[in-house]
Amino acid sequence: MMSERNVPIDDATMKFGLLMESAQAHQKLAETQLERLRLHTRDLDGVVRDEIRRTLVDELKMVTAETTRAAQALRKLRRAGVLRGALWSLSLALVCALIPVGVARWVLPSPAEVATLRTQRDEMKASLQRLQQLGGRVEWRRCGAAQRLCVRIDRQAPTYGEKADYFVVAGY
Repeated sequence: MMSERNVPIDDATMKFGLLMESAQAHQKLAETQLERLRLHTRDLDGVVRDEIRRTLVDELKMVTAETTRAAQALRKLRRAGVLRGALWSLSLALVCALIPVGVARWVLPSPAEVATLRTQRDEMKASLQRLQQLGGRVEWRRCGAAQRLCVRIDRQAPTYGEKADYFVVAGY
């Protein structure tokens, strides 16, 4: 074979040339494939980012839903706690009010007993007034060594009786 300069080419040179051409073709093919791989990688990067965003959005929606459920559960617990606290407070106030009422009913007389006691008091007042009119204010004492019964008399009052041996008791 001959080249453009009319120099004879030996087999080794020919093989080397073909090998170089083959290497150059492979290099171009590899560069083309690498460029396609770069483009595919860029596209894949966008796809992966979109998938990550989609997954993240889905997960955040689930977290938001779970948070909303938890917040609702906490609100229900708060309402139940407020209700329970109100019931306890009301029960405690009721017990605190009933204890004095119970003690008062146990210790104090009933209205019927109060009425009976008032009637007795009025009767006793009337009896006391009658007694005072009949000499209930007389001051009695034991006098002398023999401890005889004696009363205080009004010395300025007149005496009574056939022998003037009756005296007016002091205070009457």
